[in-house]
Amino acid sequence: MKNYVSASVLSADMLSFGDEIKKLEKNGIDMLHFDVMDGIFVNNITFGLPVLERMNRETDIVLDVHLMITDPLKYVKRFAENGADIISFHIESESDTMETINAIRESGAKTALAIKPATPAKAVYEYMPYLDMVLVMTVEPGFSGQKFMDMSDKISKIRKYADENGYDVDIEVDGGINDVTSETVKKAGANVLVSGSYLFKAEDMKETANKLRSDV
Repeated sequence: MKNYVSASVLSADMLSFGDEIKKLEKNGIDMLHFDVMDGIFVNNITFGLPVLERMNRETDIVLDVHLMITDPLKYVKRFAENGADIISFHIESESDTMETINAIRESGAKTALAIKPATPAKAVYEYMPYLDMVLVMTVEPGFSGQKFMDMSDKISKIRKYADENGYDVDIEVDGGINDVTSETVKKAGANVLVSGSYLFKAEDMKETANKLRSDV
């Protein structure tokens, strides 16, 4: 399965988004990870629809939108209309999980289901026939710069379940990803790596991204 790097926009220079996007394109980054927080589901507030729409006008890079909000069902259509190529939402949110999955699929975006560190792998099993991706959080959602939490066992269980049942599902990981932790999660079966400060602060972004993508 091919590996991808999704650059977390939370670690970008907020006053130079245009230049940062050009930098991602120049260095061959696969996706832009766009965190949406409402201050309720998580104790932080980030970006919304106008920023996403503006980014969509500036780039063809895949926009990987992660909804950390209380009621994602209410907003998925609008995020798709404003450029989201992939929409992930949390199983722990208040929206009905299957209704939200169907709404994302109907919007034309790829569908991803996210789970917090305390949520077990089996929570996503029944939904996997309808998913393009599962997002396994390796930190508590809400803030960047947290220490990596090893979710190898959970990732392995999800990958095994997908393989045994013939589901072509990507597994994304988000939180504390660097040259060391990326090896850990790839060995467990993850293939989409969200990277923030490690990627944006790298002296050579292209080389760093290639290391993150490299097979184990």
